[in-house]
Amino acid sequence: MTVATVTRYHPLLVTLHWLLAALIVAQLAVGYFVLAATPNADPTKLGILKVHLIVGAVIFVLMLIRFIVRLASARPAPATTGYPALDRLAPITHYGFYLLVLLMVASGFATAIMAGIGPVLFGHTGHLPPTFSIYPPRVAHGYLALLLAALILLHVLAALYHQFGRRDGLFRRMWFGAR
Repeated sequence: MTVATVTRYHPLLVTLHWLLAALIVAQLAVGYFVLAATPNADPTKLGILKVHLIVGAVIFVLMLIRFIVRLASARPAPATTGYPALDRLAPITHYGFYLLVLLMVASGFATAIMAGIGPVLFGHTGHLPPTFSIYPPRVAHGYLALLLAALILLHVLAALYHQFGRRDGLFRRMWFGAR
């Protein structure tokens, strides 16, 4: 761990934070509002599912890069809420993001493998199973998505609390500017 002598996160971390935030929220929205609502027999589902899998893989790679950069770069001193219990919760939620995203990727790919959809999506042979819900990793994927959405909501509420409640300038730490 690097000694915290900076006031902002590394620019690569900032970029990855906002890029991953957009990609993950988009993936959750597509999964819930499009993929879950589209029957597997609908031919349009193939293209959407293919993009969903590819973006999931991109998120995984970007999260690995983000984790490595986070460990290797100097970062600001831990923020405080004024409440010790909440202050202990912050690092748990941050590492929870890494864990949940890893589990989301793993359960998504496990579902794809169990359902044998690789040849369907990338080889254009065969068809999708009638439902993915028969595969345990798909069920886990759905519950993990709900947990991830809840964690994102908690994260956004905490950032808003810091910005508008405490007015401590926490938001600028995860924005661009001199470190």
